[in-house]
Amino acid sequence: MRVLIVGSGGREHALAWALGASPLCAALFVAPGNPGTARMAVNVPIGAVDVPALVDFAVREAIDLVVPGPEACLVAGLADALARAGVRCFGPTAAAAALEGSKAFAKEVADAAGIPTAAWERFEDADAALDFVARRGAPIVVKADGLAAGKGVTVAATEAEAVAAVRAAMVDGALGEAGAAVVIEACLTGDEVSLFALCDGTDAVLLGAAQDHKRVGDGDTGPNTGGMGAVSPPTGFDRAAQLAAMDMFVRPALAEMARRGTPFRGVLFAGLMLTADGPKLIEYNVRLGDPEAQTLLPRLRTDLLTAMVAACDGELADFTVVVDPVVCVAVVVAAAGYPGAYAKGGSIRGLDTAAGLAHVAVFHAGTELRGEELVAAGGRVLTVCATGPDLAAARAQAYAGVAAIEWEDKMFRTDIGLRAQLRAAEGFSA
Repeated sequence: MRVLIVGSGGREHALAWALGASPLCAALFVAPGNPGTARMAVNVPIGAVDVPALVDFAVREAIDLVVPGPEACLVAGLADALARAGVRCFGPTAAAAALEGSKAFAKEVADAAGIPTAAWERFEDADAALDFVARRGAPIVVKADGLAAGKGVTVAATEAEAVAAVRAAMVDGALGEAGAAVVIEACLTGDEVSLFALCDGTDAVLLGAAQDHKRVGDGDTGPNTGGMGAVSPPTGFDRAAQLAAMDMFVRPALAEMARRGTPFRGVLFAGLMLTADGPKLIEYNVRLGDPEAQTLLPRLRTDLLTAMVAACDGELADFTVVVDPVVCVAVVVAAAGYPGAYAKGGSIRGLDTAAGLAHVAVFHAGTELRGEELVAAGGRVLTVCATGPDLAAARAQAYAGVAAIEWEDKMFRTDIGLRAQLRAAEGFSA
């Protein structure tokens, strides 16, 4: 098969690493890709949301399967345009991608399907939203209804924070069209985990689960980021709990989407909060997470390309995904200053040394080549992943990989997976 991956981050490098290993993969392209994907695929200079150019390339190059990484191209209708051109796409239509493209739509689907989630309301008028905040108080969660590149959610500990979030989105236009309407919901407390399922419109199979570390600083301090690291599987959310969550959060959503005439195909990512009253839905995403994908794919023993084709062809009813019982830890190496203004252009060395360590893989996210020199070009620059028989071993190896990377501006959390490791030592099952 000839395969095209869409995107340029660490998730897409991990996808290229996994799909390129398939015996079915005869040719692999990544648009636009990065220096890491260039080592295992052909990079194509087409932007991830340039739908017409992506379709033209897929037709011209006789691509058998397109695998979108980011959500923006799916919300923009990439799968629809590819279908019209007769090209298979592992991802939902624009109508089904509204599960991520609109927070209110996802809530409506959850309510209609009887899926447990936080109480919520949607507002298009800022004064009405501010009045609601005044009546409900804090803590409270304010979400931009549309796609806001990971910057549209404020977990407000105080009423003042909630007011500032509403004003920024709806009055100041800080999030553009995405923040023209907001969803305000009750604040859930507990451990947050991410559940991933392969879906074919009717059936779904468990791909795995992970736990992201969103805040920039050790001890979950500082501002939220796109993710500073992840662990798979999460401690306290074992395979039995994951399978139960499939019946609670994934299959009812698939049934409701099919009932609406917009069947969902691709990866469904359910963000869950493990509350004292049981798990509850935070949100749906319509693609693999980043950096969660970098912890899921190294554990996968089933051929990923075969699984994606089965999902596209509606053949998951009798399909089994096999996951290695090892633990995987991913540490994001970011540029100093991230998620604010960050350093660019610093020279990066030592990646081959890091990747040469046992059970370590290094995925590129924000890098570029300046001649023969690899330099930093983004906020999140690399993801260093390692597998091990337990969290302690995986963490030690991942951080050994981070230590091998020579880059003056590197910044990373030192405690990815540490809390989970301590909890595991106390007897929580992984």
